[in-house]
Amino acid sequence: MSIKSYRIADPAPQLDAGLLARFARVEAATVGHYLHDRFMRNDLRPLIDGVRVAGTAQTVSIPGPDSTLLYHAMDRVRPGDILVIDRAGDERHAAWGGFMAAVAKERGLAAVIVDGMITDPAAIIEAGVPTWARGVSPITTKLLNLGGGYNIPVSCGGVTVNPGDAILADDCGILVLPPAEVAGVSDIALADQEDEGSWVARIRDGAKLQDLVDIAAMIAERHNKDGAAHG
Repeated sequence: MSIKSYRIADPAPQLDAGLLARFARVEAATVGHYLHDRFMRNDLRPLIDGVRVAGTAQTVSIPGPDSTLLYHAMDRVRPGDILVIDRAGDERHAAWGGFMAAVAKERGLAAVIVDGMITDPAAIIEAGVPTWARGVSPITTKLLNLGGGYNIPVSCGGVTVNPGDAILADDCGILVLPPAEVAGVSDIALADQEDEGSWVARIRDGAKLQDLVDIAAMIAERHNKDGAAHG
């Protein structure tokens, strides 16, 4: 049986632009109130503060010191895509830097997420393409033609990302959703955000937190349960 060094597939269809625009209004932390297992690890941090993006995932997995397949991928990404780069556990070599950031800007990428190191952070910031990564390294990848995967399921930040998944990324975290769940999660999250805004308005008008949520009743209920358990 032959083993192929490269696994390459076509990009998944892009998600509806209107759906993504609505998803981009959602704060990751709002979804974090009720979903816990769809978020990448919190050591993936943004280089550019204050941005929130949503887009369709294209995925690439490249091994250790090699970035050959990244060059292949960057000629195939589409405006609005989010490129998710699985570094297969490598924490030494930077696969993304100023040159690739300039290419990403020309290609119209919405964002880049690197589960590993980047280099040239100032140049990446200047290019303006939102980028998340785990750290910075001066040691870069090379065109070594070792292999990898493009538009295959990958692991990034401890979460499986499939080509065509919806990605939401902001200062608080990175959320991965199957396309079928985006509309429902957006509906719930945006309603919650609207409720929170009304709560803030009531606090400014002099309300107490007890006026918003009956915390006293909750504490009394817990006391009663504790008493029954020890009775």
